[in-house]
Amino acid sequence: MAHSKNRATDGKITYPPGVKEISDKISKEEMVRRLKMVVKTFMDMDQDSEEEKELYLNLALHLASDFFLKHPDKDVRLLVACCLADIFRIYAPEAPYTSPDKLKDIFMFITRQLKGLEDTKSAQFNRYFYLLENIAWVKSYNICFELEDSNEIFTQLYRTLFQVINNGHNQKVHMHMVDLMSSIICEGDSVSQELLDTVLVNLVPAHKNLNKQAYDLAKALLKRTAQAIEPYITNFFNQVLMLGKTSVSDLSEHVFDLILELYNIDSHLLLSVLPQLEFKLKSNDNDERLQVVKLLAKMFGAKDSELATQNKPLWQCYLGRFNDIHVPIRLECVKFASHCLMNHPDLAKDLTEYLKVRSHDPEEAIRHDVIVSIVTAAKKDLALVNDHLLNFVRERTLDKRWRVRKEAMMGLAQIYKKYSLQGEGGKEAAKQISWIKDKLLHIYYQNSIDDRLLVERIFAQYMVPHNLETTERMKCLYYLYATLDQNAVKALNEMWKCQNMLRHHVKDLLDLVKQPKSESYNKAVFSKVMVITRNLPDPGKAQDFVKKLAQVLEEDEKIRKQLETLVSPACSCKQAEGCVRDITKKLGSPKQPSNPFLEMVKFLLERIAPVHIDTESISALIKQVNKSIEGTADDEDEGVPTEQAIRAGLELLKVLSFTHPVSFHSAETFESLLGCLKMDDEKVAEAALQIFKNTGGKLEESFPHIKSVLLPVLQHKAKKGPPRQAKYAIHCIHAMFSNRDTHFAQIFEPLHKSVDTENFEQLITPLTTLGHLAMLAPEQFAGPLKSLVANFIVKDLLMNDRIPGKKTTKLWVPDDEVSPETLAKIQGIKLMVRWLLGVKNNQSKSGTSTLRMLTAILNSDGDLTEQGKMGKPDMSRMRLAAGCALLRLAQEPCYHEIITLEQYQLCALVINDECYQVRQAFAQKLHKGLCRLRLPLEYLAVFALCAKDPVKERRAHARQCLVKNINLRREYLKQHAAVSEKLISLLPEYVVPYAIHLLVHDPDYVKVQDIEQLKDIKEALWFVLEILMAKNENNSHAFIRKMVENIKQTKDGQAPDDAKINEKLYTVCDVAMNIVISKSTTYSLESPKDPVLPARYFTQPDKNFSNTKNYLPPEMKSFFTPGKPKAANVLGAVNKPLSATGKLQTKLSRMETNSNASSNSNPSSPGRGKGRLDTTDVDHSENEDITMKSLAESEKPRGRKRGIATTPDDKVQDSKPKRGRKKAPTVSEEPDEAWAEDSSLADTTMEMEDEQNSPPKRGRRGRPPKSTIPKEEAPTKNRKGRKKSAPPPEEEAEEEQEEEEEEDEDAGSENMEVKPKVGRGRGGRRTVTRAEASDTTEESVESTPQKRRGRPPKNQQASRKPVGGRSRGTVNQDNESDEDMETSQENVEEEEQEEENQHSSPKVRRKNPRRERR
Repeated sequence: MAHSKNRATDGKITYPPGVKEISDKISKEEMVRRLKMVVKTFMDMDQDSEEEKELYLNLALHLASDFFLKHPDKDVRLLVACCLADIFRIYAPEAPYTSPDKLKDIFMFITRQLKGLEDTKSAQFNRYFYLLENIAWVKSYNICFELEDSNEIFTQLYRTLFQVINNGHNQKVHMHMVDLMSSIICEGDSVSQELLDTVLVNLVPAHKNLNKQAYDLAKALLKRTAQAIEPYITNFFNQVLMLGKTSVSDLSEHVFDLILELYNIDSHLLLSVLPQLEFKLKSNDNDERLQVVKLLAKMFGAKDSELATQNKPLWQCYLGRFNDIHVPIRLECVKFASHCLMNHPDLAKDLTEYLKVRSHDPEEAIRHDVIVSIVTAAKKDLALVNDHLLNFVRERTLDKRWRVRKEAMMGLAQIYKKYSLQGEGGKEAAKQISWIKDKLLHIYYQNSIDDRLLVERIFAQYMVPHNLETTERMKCLYYLYATLDQNAVKALNEMWKCQNMLRHHVKDLLDLVKQPKSESYNKAVFSKVMVITRNLPDPGKAQDFVKKLAQVLEEDEKIRKQLETLVSPACSCKQAEGCVRDITKKLGSPKQPSNPFLEMVKFLLERIAPVHIDTESISALIKQVNKSIEGTADDEDEGVPTEQAIRAGLELLKVLSFTHPVSFHSAETFESLLGCLKMDDEKVAEAALQIFKNTGGKLEESFPHIKSVLLPVLQHKAKKGPPRQAKYAIHCIHAMFSNRDTHFAQIFEPLHKSVDTENFEQLITPLTTLGHLAMLAPEQFAGPLKSLVANFIVKDLLMNDRIPGKKTTKLWVPDDEVSPETLAKIQGIKLMVRWLLGVKNNQSKSGTSTLRMLTAILNSDGDLTEQGKMGKPDMSRMRLAAGCALLRLAQEPCYHEIITLEQYQLCALVINDECYQVRQAFAQKLHKGLCRLRLPLEYLAVFALCAKDPVKERRAHARQCLVKNINLRREYLKQHAAVSEKLISLLPEYVVPYAIHLLVHDPDYVKVQDIEQLKDIKEALWFVLEILMAKNENNSHAFIRKMVENIKQTKDGQAPDDAKINEKLYTVCDVAMNIVISKSTTYSLESPKDPVLPARYFTQPDKNFSNTKNYLPPEMKSFFTPGKPKAANVLGAVNKPLSATGKLQTKLSRMETNSNASSNSNPSSPGRGKGRLDTTDVDHSENEDITMKSLAESEKPRGRKRGIATTPDDKVQDSKPKRGRKKAPTVSEEPDEAWAEDSSLADTTMEMEDEQNSPPKRGRRGRPPKSTIPKEEAPTKNRKGRKKSAPPPEEEAEEEQEEEEEEDEDAGSENMEVKPKVGRGRGGRRTVTRAEASDTTEESVESTPQKRRGRPPKNQQASRKPVGGRSRGTVNQDNESDEDMETSQENVEEEEQEEENQHSSPKVRRKNPRRERR
């Protein structure tokens, strides 16, 4: 090489053969031609050509002169660059250029030429490619490592290559670029930050989106050089993340984007960086933590990411951010969850617990996104989410916020449609989410109209899609109905009834707008507008829109006709869709895209349009039922037993016969129903009879051939069918045939003549039939009926005990164990009542006689003859029948007037009967009569006697009944301002005088000044006043005070001259006054109006008599603790407004509130306020459900248990004072079907155990006789009964269905469990004791009841008093049977139905372990 250098100093340039000198003196074209020849020469040379290398050394030096490097022509520069590249190849490893500056100039020159690669369509592109290929292959740039300015050269090269790369380049160009750049990184001593930035900047999202090819090039380069470049990347992140030196690079602000990209490229690049992220997750800077969380969410959630398994400490640290204090961070974590669940199902277990906590987050947005994340994953694949995650969504359907509830409900609906209706996940997936349909329908019991509307929409779009073909739609509905749980079925029935009711309201409005305008017209329209408004979201705004709609209907005849078609009973589903479309199109305006008025109209149309049911649908549904009957349906494939499917199908048809009766009017439908009548299954035949009754109004004239076949069947069933079928047969004839008198006579005569007491089992059906004939046609059979009642029913049947009852200590047995004679007597009592209800007058004094007989039954404890032949269970049945009969008669004004106060009080005491089932059934009948506004207001006071019922569920039920009835009456008064003249019979506050009078005549109130008895009085009064005083509407507290003051100025109307009775009256008034004063701050204000006292109960006040004396003993003062009564929350149930106008006997409140009873307790008990928990005092965050879990969920629900024997441990535990009086250890359980235990409905209870609200714990009415448990063994350890979720309230839209359900309740009377008898004593404080359960028998043995006007006798006093104040456990949603919250219509016949059979033998029996109460 030394020789070559010597030659180079000669200065003589040797050109290749044929090439002349290349200088500035020749033209550009010539220069290009000559350079091409030089290029070819160098191209052909190789490294072994020593002579040629020496020969052309000066040429090589000449080509590197500034003349060429700075030549203005790009072609010249390109050719020179190609020559230089070959020169580096030929002379490698030593370059002919020794000057560092010259080398820098040459490489910068070559780099500039590489820009020509950008234009792939250029004629010179191949030469540019050759240049790239050459320098990449030779690694020419490696020469620059020793130069001081190497970094500048490399950086410029990298920038140039990243700039020129584009989608026009093929894989070879890409490969050579990577080769060229990777050699610099891999073989160099270091990588400068500037060079690193040049590479990394292409990963920044903004650059990445601008030049995807540059990103791919950088990605390939980093993958190739991962091991070499990793230390420099680590150093960069260390500088920025750990040391905070953001000035080291312009990319510092993109550090988290870079980490994500680098991790996606090669995780090994970040081996030392990830631990730094764990440190950053714990930064004090919110924004910094948020950035790291966003970064890691993408890294962990990426589809092929294994980061969570590879770096568990980082994963655990990240999970901790789910509980971060900063809301956006928690939100980001929750959003990440769906990607993680979808891409990494194995991590679902880790996420579940954190999502559980976040599903209760105080922030609405976070709770919302938890739902979105879970639902998104579930919709992709149900296997990705476990049952716990789905349960979080389920819980959020009861969230406080509508947005969260809506998201949860819609999410569940979409999951249900995909996996259950469309069957995408197979049978296993459908089974896993089978609870969704029930849960969604349960939500129909919520207060919010928004919730109910959404349930209706979900049902129409996701559960039974309305756009399905008719046959498929009905099949879907058929099997859905067959698989719903009891409460979901009732919710669905309620939904149809509400829609039907709204349809009738709209129809009424349409009828009104056709009438001429007047003042009465305006009032009527306004009233109807208000009713419709309450069925729409946001009633405040909706009111204006409905008014506007009424105006539109007046003015636009076309819209009016369309709406009339829509609400017509004959409207088909297709017609409905067309009408809705036309109306919305007419009311819409393209100029106004968001039209609130139109949205409201759509809501209304959505609710009233019959999108599921029409004549064609009913026909298809009946065909489906027939298939099941014939055995040709695919019931088993649908997972429904055939018998269950048939019964459910007929039950569905029965419900639809109320709401869509016209749709049944087809010969095919009636013929199918006729076939059902002839089936052996009693339930099927009963349902068919009810459907005929509801839909057969025009059958006689429209389908005479059906009538001719049907009539003999009905007559046969009325004479010899089962009692329930006989009843329905009579009502069918009454509803369907014009010459009903003839048909009735044909039935009445043979039955009337054949009744005898030889065979009691065969007597029940004739008595049932005759009873209904007596009610429906009392005048037609007036003479024979009176004779039948007087001679046969009273003298022969009721006044004789022919068959001795079984000797047993049980107070109640299932229906099939009740003696036929007792069942016949009960039917005889019902026949008398039905006859009186049909007659509706007391002209013959029959009513008076009947009342005397009924009270005689109660006075004799059910054994009217007092011969001792009747067994205790039969006596209980008789007491219940007599009590219910009194309630039935009291609902008829002509009989209410003749019921004496003594008879009323005796009837009231049935609610304290010693038998649990009697108390339960009587309370339900009482509640129904009050809900229909048929029973007079004084009967509401009867619930005050429940205050000290030994069983918690009964107290809770009574309180719930009070809440509903009080709210119902207040709502009714708001809607019917015109009934002010009947205020005394409707205003809830007027129950106070009746309650006071009833307690004054309480047989347990013997000693006027006895502290314990006065405490009982106080508990009973507070039981009612707590609810009345929860709201001080119209200054009602002062009104109550004034009312009590006025009573104190009168005398007892029942015994005005009895000094002791009057003293009791004044003492009870003082108790009430002290309660009002202690619990109200406004009692002293002026009463809004002067109270009117009931004249039967109190004498007129004596103007000369001023009673200011305080009758309470001084010791009582300490039992009135101050404090404001808390309103009963009405969460978890629907508080629906009253619906009908005009009459008092009306369909009221289809659904009502379920009180959570978490209110301030009775005003007694010193020390009661300490440590108390009250829902209104606790600041619950918004993550809490709209309802809270019941104790039944927080403690594992226990199975039915018998009475628990006292153990020495109980005594030890009891010796330690606990707060509040010990709760009576009675465990009260209801049968599974009577008290739904579905956790979804447990969600709808809001039960918080509140020490302040525990019902009193001492013995009282309803307790059994003296216990055999010694005093020292009386247990006082608090054992809570399992709280059940209350089946939500339902009101039947049609009286007949309500009657049917009431009969189901009565017929299934064995469902009422035998409750434990609880001890009761006088003197000192009374405690409830629990008897030891018998282990040898399923049903506990009950003690012998003492005869005492239908109430249980007292048992011995438990000697030990609990320490401290008394506590009352709150049950906020009482366990009601489905009948408890129903309201009904106006016909007397429906009431008859509810009584139909407490005693008939049901098809399905439940065997419950029954417990004794001692």
